[in-house]
Amino acid sequence: MVLRILGIALAIWIVISVLGAIFKFLTTALVIGAVVFLGFAAYTAIRNRSNRSIGS
Repeated sequence: MVLRILGIALAIWIVISVLGAIFKFLTTALVIGAVVFLGFAAYTAIRNRSNRSIGS
């Protein structure tokens, strides 16, 4: 009976640990993606501003 309770507690602990690792990875990926997106948007805005012709 004690081993069954310990096994269930171990399984729950493993599941929570895996979910925590996945959440940490997704958070990091989201931050990196946001930085890359904002950098590309700024680069595109600056490039389009400098490429405007005088007559437009």
